[in-house]
Parts: sequence; structure tokens; C-alpha cells
Amino acid sequence: MIVSDLERSAEFYRHLGLQFPAPVDPDGHGHTEAQPVGGITLMLDTRETILEFAPAWTPSTGGHAMAMAFNCETAAGVDATFAELLTAGGSAHHEPWDAVWGMRYAQVKDPDGNVLDLYAPGQ
Repeated sequence: MIVSDLERSAEFYRHLGLQFPAPVDPDGHGHTEAQPVGGITLMLDTRETILEFAPAWTPSTGGHAMAMAFNCETAAGVDATFAELLTAGGSAHHEPWDAVWGMRYAQVKDPDGNVLDLYAPGQ
């Protein structure tokens, strides 16, 4: 995931339970990572770092190109996490709603505009 501010993004994602090291970028390379439960690694790189090895890279436009969904366990958890992320620098993409597929769902943008899904399994 390419971000504009490593510290800000790591702090934002900590609200979703991801554990980034402190300090976030001790070597000054514009890179950090966290490993959520399940063995997936989420890597954050600054735009400057990406441009070092991919100078023609440009941000995507016209919609989000990836989706990460975070299980908030309960409908109240979706609502509370949505509110917490707005306070942490995110912005609303879609307010919490009861989805037709039986889940409580919401979408929030991180500080770089990446859309994240929040959900709770059908109650």
C-alpha cells in the first residue's frame, strides 16, 4: 500500500489492530510493515520509495483498486470502529448500513483515500 505519510498511516491502521514497530521507520527508508493474524503482511511504502524503483508510477484514479475488510465482530463494533477511524483521520465513504447480504457494513477512507470495509457477520 502506497501512502503519503508513513507515521500518520501506521497510526491510523493501529486503530484496526495492526501492530507497526515504534519507531515506524528507524532506517529512514520510507517502509514499514505489520503482520495481522493469519500470516498476511501489510506493507506501507511512501510514494517517494516507490518512485525510486518505479519512476513511472502514478496513483490510480477513478475508484479504489483494492479492498481490505476488517471484521468488527458486532453491528455496534462496526459503528464504533467507523466513528473511531473518522476521529483518527479517516473520512466516510459509506456510512454504516445493514447490507442486504445480512451483514452490518461500512466503508471508510484512510488518510490517503484508500477505501476500507468494516463489517460484522449477520447477527
